[in-house]
Amino acid sequence: MTTKQPAIKPRDRDTIISALRAGVVPRLGLQHIQVGRQREIEALIRDIRRVGEGGSSIRFVIGAYGAGKTFFLFLVRQIALQSKLAVCQADLSPDRRIHATNGQARSLYAELARSLSTRTAPDGGALRNILESYIQKATEKAGASGVPIETAVKDGLGDIREMVAGYDFATVVAAYARGYEDGNSTLQDAALRWLRGEYTTKTEARQDLGVRTILDDASFYDGLRLLARFVRVAGFGGMIVCLDELVNLYKLQSAQARKQNYEQILRILNDVLQGTTEGIGFILGGTPEFLLDTRRGLYSYEALQSRLAENSFAVNGLADYSGPVINLPSLTPEELFHLLERLRDVFAGGDPEKHLVPDEALVAFMEHCSNTIGDAYFRTPRNTVKAFVDLLAVLEQNPEVKWNDLLTHVEVGEDRQGADEAEIPADADDGDDELATLRL
Repeated sequence: MTTKQPAIKPRDRDTIISALRAGVVPRLGLQHIQVGRQREIEALIRDIRRVGEGGSSIRFVIGAYGAGKTFFLFLVRQIALQSKLAVCQADLSPDRRIHATNGQARSLYAELARSLSTRTAPDGGALRNILESYIQKATEKAGASGVPIETAVKDGLGDIREMVAGYDFATVVAAYARGYEDGNSTLQDAALRWLRGEYTTKTEARQDLGVRTILDDASFYDGLRLLARFVRVAGFGGMIVCLDELVNLYKLQSAQARKQNYEQILRILNDVLQGTTEGIGFILGGTPEFLLDTRRGLYSYEALQSRLAENSFAVNGLADYSGPVINLPSLTPEELFHLLERLRDVFAGGDPEKHLVPDEALVAFMEHCSNTIGDAYFRTPRNTVKAFVDLLAVLEQNPEVKWNDLLTHVEVGEDRQGADEAEIPADADDGDDELATLRL
């Protein structure tokens, strides 16, 4: 007797297909298309447990364009949410950096704060829910001890007030609690603006909330530490920070700007490795060039190179998953075949009787990809997946067409996204002491 596979929700099916046809990662139903990378996932699960127990972690997820970095980060994000952790996620871009002087770091912090998610609010915007959860806990404590609610709110933030910028952070949380109790939505919105790093001037923040500081470029990392500590005070295990597209730092023209961003990464790395921070984990996604290039990458900064160097004993097929760098391996032919099987199941809604193509079509499609672009379809499977989903979409809408008639018309190219992208210009106040890039 065979066990029938569980049906796939129509919403998950449509989301997965639409995202994969566009070459992006779906936010729903990742469990239906996840294959391989078991040891890498187990390593990140250990990090999530460590953060949930009050520790800290940092990982650099390194893979070529289309190798599955973003998918891997989304999968880890889902696992963290199910482990009762809060998660914030953002992509670096020319307008979002870890260190800057013209508002790019504050913009990155604001995006992370807006994307803050929990298991009950998985699509972002969970900061308000976390605040109200903390206020409810403080209200219960106030009722049990007979102290005013505002006193109970401030007492619970004692540890936060001892941190850098913590006094104003606690003052803003207390202001939100006051607005929550009084039904003052204007005060609540002002407090949320401050906590999300959306104030651009100290004068405006002082007028609205009575605080003298704001979360700006200089307090990017300190703001994340405060947020992580508050998340733990509110009853969650900790906070995971996912930063993708770190290759944008590699593409900065200014050597000084790159160095300042790498120094900020070094500060975070040192804090995590030395155990001086708690309840926060960082997952940073980048390409091999971003890590290994000794002229512009992380390896151009000697302190980072020594800390991120591979284990010299991990050779001849041996792997070390305890270090800060996780290199995403290529999918094996068996794993890619299993992935195509899962995509076929998604199109069929989990019903094997509705499969659009037989098993021999999967083998023929893999042979076609191998003959077209070689082993690149194992290393960077994004284009292969997109082409297969496009093939199934045509077969679904044209049932009279045979799959073997279409296969020779499928075009699969090597994924070279980002290879020829322009560099990010430097800020007006950043000098460049290097030669311009020249391509022939």
